[in-house]
Amino acid sequence: MSTYHFIAASEAFLCEEEPLEEVLRERVRNYGEQQRPIDFWLVRRPAFLEAPDLAALAKGVPRPAAAVVSSDEKFITFLKLRLEFVARGSFEAPSATIPSAQASLA
Repeated sequence: MSTYHFIAASEAFLCEEEPLEEVLRERVRNYGEQQRPIDFWLVRRPAFLEAPDLAALAKGVPRPAAAVVSSDEKFITFLKLRLEFVARGSFEAPSATIPSAQASLA
């Protein structure tokens, strides 16, 4: 089991209103230069937000939602500071309630 950290918000906010694509593209470029494996994903309509353990946090995230999930807590902290109006949390996966960190409802 691994710990994943995330930021979540409405899909429109993360994917249209904010320059998230630019931030992620720069991060991919940086990882390539460092020969570091990608440890983050943009998940549209993330299934993990339906987990009972995250119900209180997920209640405040408008639907349809999107999330950036990563095993790198510092990157998620950076995104939270950069984007501000997002929910931030973490979870363990795979688990009985969250079989995959990258699973989507769509």
